[in-house]
Amino acid sequence: MSLLDELLGTLSDAPLEAVWVGARWTAVAVARRGRLRCGLASTLREEGPHGESPVRWAGHLLEHSALELAVLIRSEQPLEASIGLAAVNALLEVDESRCREENAVSLLEREGRGKRVALVGHFPFIPRLRPVVGELWVLEEHPQGDEFPAERAPELLPQADVVAITGATLANHTLEGLLALCRPGAFVLILGPSTPLSAVLFRHGAMALAGTLVVDPPAVLRCVSQGATFRQIEGVRTVVMFPEE
Repeated sequence: MSLLDELLGTLSDAPLEAVWVGARWTAVAVARRGRLRCGLASTLREEGPHGESPVRWAGHLLEHSALELAVLIRSEQPLEASIGLAAVNALLEVDESRCREENAVSLLEREGRGKRVALVGHFPFIPRLRPVVGELWVLEEHPQGDEFPAERAPELLPQADVVAITGATLANHTLEGLLALCRPGAFVLILGPSTPLSAVLFRHGAMALAGTLVVDPPAVLRCVSQGATFRQIEGVRTVVMFPEE
């Protein structure tokens, strides 16, 4: 079974309350057990003529169920897949007993000290991480400076002692392939607010998940709708989840 199929199979539906597709982040909110629950995902866009790939049901998303939106994660249209991933994160039942208050950079500093580290995705903490690790390779779809193009992943990931992959790769359908490139024994982290805090990812090779819990959905929806960067989003906690021992 594919990772996406397995992930979707863990979800149960809930009433859909809100969908915000912001400039940087997409948020989906659902109602469950009398509480508003919210999930986030990076807003991915297709490179191409404006309006060429419209979002299905645009203007009528709230007429669909949250689970119908979650299935959009399978879409080849990046913006639809972003909505799908945010819906997945809204519907997930997160076992918070397995989460601890920590951010991805402190975990990478600890695990990557003096080692070869590969990052799939550009992260703002790279200048802080670079002097700590032995060697740092950053892979990006649109590389800048000393970054490597994403096509170099088959060459670089098998050499890395530590691999950190953005959770947004679930929406562009590259995560499974990237996980397969990691060598046995490497410390593999999936990180970022798009990351589902789900044990399914451990069964596919992840050793830790650095993600986000939304504790104040109205604040998150307000910030997302106003074009906030992640650092500007209020009402979230950054946590790391580990497999059960």
